[in-house]
Amino acid sequence: MSIFGKIMSAIFGSQPASAAPAGGAAPGSAPAGGAAPGAPASAPMAAVDVAAIVDKAVAAHKGEKLEWRTSIVDLMKALDIDSSLAARKDLAKELGYTGDMNDSASMNVWLHKQVMSKLAANGGKLPPEIKH
Repeated sequence: MSIFGKIMSAIFGSQPASAAPAGGAAPGSAPAGGAAPGAPASAPMAAVDVAAIVDKAVAAHKGEKLEWRTSIVDLMKALDIDSSLAARKDLAKELGYTGDMNDSASMNVWLHKQVMSKLAANGGKLPPEIKH
């Protein structure tokens, strides 16, 4: 499963859009505009309160202060997903990052924005302070 697929699965559970075929594209990576003509329409996902789910995951990490609302590393840690630089570079490739992957600070900011935007596009309800 893709790294973004793992993030989606951790937040949305087993809803249809979180299932990605092994080695396939990440959910939400298809162009906007819906399914191809003739493809079966998938049911829209119910709105999922991302903050409630991630805050609960953060609470399970007792003693760790995880600022998931601003940090991709902390978001991944909260969801028990590998947050190493290598994993974040893989996520960046998966999401189409074209910047300098050696500038991890810029890449991390971009990744966080992209992940929040894709969560919102897939039915995630985000707190108003999160810009996507």
